[in-house]
Amino acid sequence: MKNVLLPTDFSENSWNAIQYAIHFFKSTECHFYLLHVNNLNQYIPVDESLSFGTYHYDYTYADDTKYKLRRLMKRISKLGPNRVMHRFFVLSETGFFIDTIRNIVKERLIDFIVMGTKGASGITEFILGTNTADVITKVKCNTLAVPENSKFSPVKNIAFPTDLNLNYNIEVLQPLIGIIQDYESTVSILHNSKNNENLNRVSNENLALLKDYFSNVKSSFHHLNDEKLEDAVQHFVEDRAIDLICMVAKNLNYFQQLFFHSRVEKISYHTDKPLLVLHEKN
Repeated sequence: MKNVLLPTDFSENSWNAIQYAIHFFKSTECHFYLLHVNNLNQYIPVDESLSFGTYHYDYTYADDTKYKLRRLMKRISKLGPNRVMHRFFVLSETGFFIDTIRNIVKERLIDFIVMGTKGASGITEFILGTNTADVITKVKCNTLAVPENSKFSPVKNIAFPTDLNLNYNIEVLQPLIGIIQDYESTVSILHNSKNNENLNRVSNENLALLKDYFSNVKSSFHHLNDEKLEDAVQHFVEDRAIDLICMVAKNLNYFQQLFFHSRVEKISYHTDKPLLVLHEKN
């Protein structure tokens, strides 16, 4: 069973991420935790709890938030969720956003966080936004970032970019293996280098480990050669009909040219494909 955290600010952006998560985990037994974090200066204490059907509520929040969460659950019920496999818990907390997320991840043993990215008007990129960027970089929990215009489709092709300078703990890749097996996906390991640089000894060893780890699933290795990593990955995603991009959090520095602007909170994501960031556990 998976525990999935769905932070929401009641925007259409977060609603799209919720829909995507429900479809993504359609065949997986899940507890979904819908979470709204109240600003400290807007907090009005109200204590109430109730439950009905397969929906369970844990309320401590202002009346406006209570109303919005009820309305959100009604909206979810219209999607026809899998009532055998899925249970929904609604939480409202007051405090600082990242601290609250960390606490919920620990208390509820969260396996995945699913959040939306924000569309940028007039340009073909997606801004993850301060909250999503902070979660990816500051919370040690697997996070799926869903662009606001991204619609769910079965995950058949996965891109796994890596610089091959870092080796990975086998456990950190296990969620990716699970997704590949569930969807019978193909994973493409991508490495980009400028000027056709040859792999060094460490890179070759790490590549051999990755190939061995993915040997029991459909996998392939692709050596890309482009001046800009961003362009290399973008072209590969478009040419190979990639459904999901996956990376490991310890590679975030390497991918600044793909996902980051000058400040971490301005992460820029140049594709409408969901991004799964895997974290090593403490």
